[in-house]
Amino acid sequence: MSSGFHRPSMGVLNLQSGEKKFQLSRHTPSDDIGFFVKHFWIVSWNLTDEEPYLQDVVPNPCVNLVIENQRSAIFGPATQKYSYFLQHKGCVFGAKFKPGGFYPFIKRPVSALREQPLSIASVFDIEAQHWEESILTQSDERSMVEIAERYMRPKLPAQDRRIPMIQRMIERIVEDKEITKVDQICEHFDMNKRTLQRLFDQYVGVSPKWVIKLYRIQNAAETMDHHPNQDWLQLSLDLGYYDQSHFIKDFKSIIGKTPDEYTKGTRQP
Repeated sequence: MSSGFHRPSMGVLNLQSGEKKFQLSRHTPSDDIGFFVKHFWIVSWNLTDEEPYLQDVVPNPCVNLVIENQRSAIFGPATQKYSYFLQHKGCVFGAKFKPGGFYPFIKRPVSALREQPLSIASVFDIEAQHWEESILTQSDERSMVEIAERYMRPKLPAQDRRIPMIQRMIERIVEDKEITKVDQICEHFDMNKRTLQRLFDQYVGVSPKWVIKLYRIQNAAETMDHHPNQDWLQLSLDLGYYDQSHFIKDFKSIIGKTPDEYTKGTRQP
């Protein structure tokens, strides 16, 4: 039975339902910024006369600079699903760094950001309030991106050759569903496991083992989104899980629900 694999939709779960509640757009950065930043993203919503909406988002191995009214900060890779509560009317602007792309800005292990977000001013020397007042008041999305790039450009570090290599590793994990073990990445890129793990801790902020698990589970969840009647037991086999309990454990650790709960659309109490 074909599983109908899909490329990740930014890790937004139940996107078809969410698109009725908010608008999500992505913008390609300029070439110099683009060495470090994967894309800029903008989420806007108007639920003034509607019920609030809870949107689930799967974690990813990226650092995000987030501009939100009175909540702006730089956030490291999350390791669990998180939910965003949308109500009234609002907008959030973000810069999603490439895996490994934020390390040159701080020159210390990105894994430290999992515990505590960074203030924007500590990296870019411009207070968060100024970012908010300049960006969130714009009505044109391209202008928002141009302002963000203008604020970031003076602090761009030297380009680090390890970043493209990490991109290739991540792309390999995403594209090749046969990748289920860290040893396969080590073999393909001719790197010993300890060096690879140290590289990911320093540059990415999460382990290569976790990244492999993340994309396998995210692929499973998004396949279920596109194919509601998908046999998840068959899907787990297609993803290389030969122990169903292992698949269920990994799925719940990332998505926050068991496959059964997810396919039935139920929520954890």
